[in-house]
Amino acid sequence: MSNSESPARNIIGNGTIIKGEIESNGDIRIDGKVEGTLRSNGKIVLGQNGSIEGEMYCKQADLSGRVNGKLFVDELTSLKSTSRIEGELTTKQLFIEIGAIFTGKCEMGKAESPKTETKK
Repeated sequence: MSNSESPARNIIGNGTIIKGEIESNGDIRIDGKVEGTLRSNGKIVLGQNGSIEGEMYCKQADLSGRVNGKLFVDELTSLKSTSRIEGELTTKQLFIEIGAIFTGKCEMGKAESPKTETKK
């Protein structure tokens, strides 16, 4: 494998439940359920049937499912029309589609890059 290859893309499929801590240098797509801490140096995509309970740290987030917890996003967070977010969100930029539900606290304009670093 060469060092110039793009980071892996990871998929947590519908019907899959993961409890614990997940760390990735690449993008993650979640169509199942994650309970715990999720860290990615890339983008996290939460499908319409996906859910996250816990903490999430990433560069970008594209959310269509349910989140209950704390989210720390370095760049852009997109809440799609089917998203249901409850908790605390810290992000540099926020885009909310009509129909999305966000209940909680939002802090914008701060990058949280030290928290997205995965262990080596």
